[in-house]
Amino acid sequence: MVIFFTLKRSLFFVPHHFIVYSTQIEEQFMSIDYLVIEGNIGAGKTTLATMLSHDLNSKLILEGFSDNPFLPKFYNDPAKYSFPLELSFLAERYSQLKSDLANRDLFHEMTIVDYYFMKSLIFAQNTLAPDEYNLYRKFFDIIYDRLPKPDLYVYLHVSEDKLIENIFQRGRDYEKSIQQSYLRMIRDGYFNFFSQQTEFPVLIVETTNIDFVKNNSHYQLLKNLIFKKEYPNGISREFLKSKLFSDENTR
Repeated sequence: MVIFFTLKRSLFFVPHHFIVYSTQIEEQFMSIDYLVIEGNIGAGKTTLATMLSHDLNSKLILEGFSDNPFLPKFYNDPAKYSFPLELSFLAERYSQLKSDLANRDLFHEMTIVDYYFMKSLIFAQNTLAPDEYNLYRKFFDIIYDRLPKPDLYVYLHVSEDKLIENIFQRGRDYEKSIQQSYLRMIRDGYFNFFSQQTEFPVLIVETTNIDFVKNNSHYQLLKNLIFKKEYPNGISREFLKSKLFSDENTR
């Protein structure tokens, strides 16, 4: 069985195992100026943000973490390097977002970012000692309200088993020591933030059992889900569970 969805001039072929009801994507696309794609380590947030940006001709802002000199040191000795690491990320994220979000691109109607500034606080809660965190929080609170809030925040939820598999496959040496317990702490930090946040819409999408990189039908459904309607402030949840897809739509 195949369900047909007509979105203006586009026609999607959707397996019945994976039905997602949709409205006009283009209308919702026009209402989003600032879209955040986030998730735990290895969830695929940068990949999805990049794919959407290319697909929708949007401005793309990616977190520049690979050249942070403290990151490899942190994974080898967290107690020693957690505070300088978190402070460096705080400064770099604020500087990048303040500059890139303030300078609107006339050639791109939407900006897609693969992180939100609150990420700094979520990770700091799990890496810093209490006295370090209290000092860090003072710096964070001073600058947080100076940054704009997203029109939609999408969180890709992936199981810890799958995250470890993804981390292993991308082969970054400094990530090899990451444990599931650490990933669970990060997840819980995000969920705690979501439960208290009412300033903008948060869409949590369960993506453990899909592959939006290799399978085009998965990607189209995920894109459709993000842009199908205006989500209310606070948390909305969507579950993409099925593994039953035709190989005909593999990218």
